[in-house]
Formats: sequence, C-alpha cells, structure tokens
Amino acid sequence: MMQNTDIKANNNEQADAKHLSENSDLLIKQQLTEQQVLIVGGGHVGLSFALLLAHHGIASTLLEKNRYPTIGPEDDQTRSHYLDSRNTALSRRTVEIYQEIGLWSQLQSHACRIDAVQISEQGSFGRAQLNKTDEQVDSFGQVMENAWLGRKLLLASQHESLITLIDNAAVTSIDQQIDGVTLTFNYYDENEHEQQLQGSVLVACDGRDSTVRQLLNIGITTYDYKQTAIVGVVETDKPHEHVAIERFSPAGPLAVLPLTDPEGDGNDDYQTGFRRSVVWVCPTGEETQYLEDDAHFLQTLQQAFGQRAGKFVTAGRRGAYPLKRVLAKEQVDGRCVIMGNAAHTLHPVAGQGFNLCMRDAHVLAQMLSTQVLKGGDIGDPQLLKRYEKSRQTDQKRVIRFCDAVVHGFTHPNPAIKLARNVALVAFDKLPNIKPLVANYAMGLKS
Repeated sequence: MMQNTDIKANNNEQADAKHLSENSDLLIKQQLTEQQVLIVGGGHVGLSFALLLAHHGIASTLLEKNRYPTIGPEDDQTRSHYLDSRNTALSRRTVEIYQEIGLWSQLQSHACRIDAVQISEQGSFGRAQLNKTDEQVDSFGQVMENAWLGRKLLLASQHESLITLIDNAAVTSIDQQIDGVTLTFNYYDENEHEQQLQGSVLVACDGRDSTVRQLLNIGITTYDYKQTAIVGVVETDKPHEHVAIERFSPAGPLAVLPLTDPEGDGNDDYQTGFRRSVVWVCPTGEETQYLEDDAHFLQTLQQAFGQRAGKFVTAGRRGAYPLKRVLAKEQVDGRCVIMGNAAHTLHPVAGQGFNLCMRDAHVLAQMLSTQVLKGGDIGDPQLLKRYEKSRQTDQKRVIRFCDAVVHGFTHPNPAIKLARNVALVAFDKLPNIKPLVANYAMGLKS
C-alpha cells in the first residue's frame, strides 16, 4: 500500500542530523527534502529528469498514470524481440548527459553508434555525407532500443533513494499557493484512493496530451503535417557499418538507422550489424498498407532507398504515429513547469525531439541545484521564468529547423527542388559548413 507523502511533515531524524553535522552535503539534502520536486509523467523524460535531480542531491516524487512492469537487473540481457522494437537516436550531448549521471555504462551495450550520415533525395542529384573522421568526433550519436532505455531508467530510479515512484496514479487537480503547490491524484490498487502531495515545484512530463497542461489552462498551438510515421525494425543483407541514411521522398522524410545485433555491444567494431531502425513517413490515410503487408512495405523501402542499405529482407512489427507539432503557449505557470512532449512535440525528422527534451531537463536540474546552494526557493516563479527564457533560443532553432526540412524537402515546386539539391551539393563540398551542422545535430550548440 502506498503511503501518502507530505513534504511539509519533515523527517525528524534528518532535522536532528542537520543540527548535529556540519557536512554540507547533508545540509543540502535536508534542504531538498523540504523543497520537494513533484514530477508528473514517468516516461523517458520524466525518469531522466528525476535521475538528474538525484545527481544534484535533489529529492523528487514522480507520478505515472500507467502501472510500471516488474523487472529485475538481469531482465532482457539479450534482445528477445529481434525485429519488434521502437528506437531513439541519442545525440552526443544526450549521451554526455547520461555519462554525467553515471548511467551510460549500463545503457551502451544496447546502443549502436552512428559513424556517418548520408543525406539524399529520391530521384535527384543532390547528396551529402557527414563522416566522424572528417569531423574529428568519436561518433555523431547512438541509436538505442526504447524498451532497453526505459528498463534501465526505471531500474536506476527504483534504486535511487532520493526518488519516490508512484505508478497507477491519475492527476485530478493542481492548487498553487504562495509557498508551494498541492497535487491531488487518484491512486488505484484494489480500490481507488484520493491522495495529495505537496512540493515547492511541479514539473509536467506527461506527454503531448498533458493532463497537467490542461489543468493549468495553458493553451497550445498545433500544426497537422497530414503525415503518419511508420516506425519499426528491418533486416538487410548488407551490414550497416554504423551509417545512418536520411532520404527524402515526395511523401516525406525517411530514415534508416544502424542497430545492434542480437548479442554483443553495438559499439564494438566486430559487430556486423544487419538490423536497422526505420522511420517511414507517408500521407495520413495510407498507413494501413505499410502496417499489414510486409512484402509491400519492404518493396516500398527498396524503391525509396535503392541499394544504399542493401536489400531489405525482413520486416518486424510496426507502429503508426500521426505527426502533429504541438507547442505549449507557456512552459511556466507559477511554480509549474511544462517539459518534454508536453512542452514541444516535434516532427521526428533528424531525431531532434527527445534530445531537445534532455537539454531542457539538464538545464532545469542545474538551475534548481544552483538555487539550493544559494539557499533559495527552488519553486520561485522568477527562477522558473528565467529557465523558460534561457531555453527559448535552442527550442525555437530546433523547431524552425525541423519545419524547414519537412516543408523544404516535400515542396513539389521544381525550382525549390533544384535549389535544395544544389544546397545539398554545396553543403557537401564547401568548407567550414559541415562542422557547424554536425555540432548542431549532435546537440553541442544550445
């Protein structure tokens, strides 16, 4: 049975320790217990943010509406679903963030590095390539199975004493006070129970259709791309050699990304690597034929990519995701912060969405840590507004980039098509341009 958590009722032993010890870490931990962070949404962004806070000594309570699976440290050491998985491209900056909190060593066995990126348009002459040797980097990023990332984030959070996880909980109301915020939610076990939590700040990571955002009456702007992403895993007869292929078709942007083999580390050179993650974008309404007919899906991929990836020989289970841009009109309301897809849901082109969320989470965790060291209120609305302002440049740049790529490479005008292919050739040949674009794609310029 879950115990109700009330941060205003402080632990007496911790309070005594505060007076008995001069240890600064203990003092900080006591302060942070008093200034609890409430997180709503326990997906990849919410769990990562909680772990970032814990890295800085900040306690948090995380609520997730779904029930978490029961897992152990040894679960899924091998890939039991060889061709049935969704995957995420992690930028170099995101990898650095996971390294910072000591989690990357547990993640990397299921990650496959990207050594090169090939960019081209179907039926056109323009093409370009980024190579890690030319750009003098270890890799441009890593591709990882979502299931593995989720398992490891959940296990790390379950074993972190500064994180309290409450699953199967549905938020029903939010009440902000001058000195805190009260969160009311229904908790479900055999019966339904109404519970409350109090904290200094509330961070919503509860997805595109965020309940918290709606309860706060924060408006959104939306744009329907009228496209649907078909996401899945395929196998080719040609090894991927750690190359990511970005291909643009009249239907929309497409991507084939390298994945690990069923066993071993995808970052080891000996890996042959025939598994690839696919993001195939089609006009909404046409997705059924690509979901239900493996042969048709493979044939369509072959026509779009030619022999760049070799022959597409096997397709796994696929999912379809309608593509809409959803942007919160505000990301801060008093002591509440909107983060992750609740703040900005983007087109998957170039794999920027999750990595942008991770940079947001990293910046906010650092700002809250600095505020604690100064003896300040971590829920201070002025502090949170400074966070919102500090992230605008990076967010707007990524949003503009994603939209420019989507609209620019799907526009049927022959003059625009010629211009974009000339631009691809120029990008490939002119000096000093690639490093700027490479750093941007790796999330190193924010």
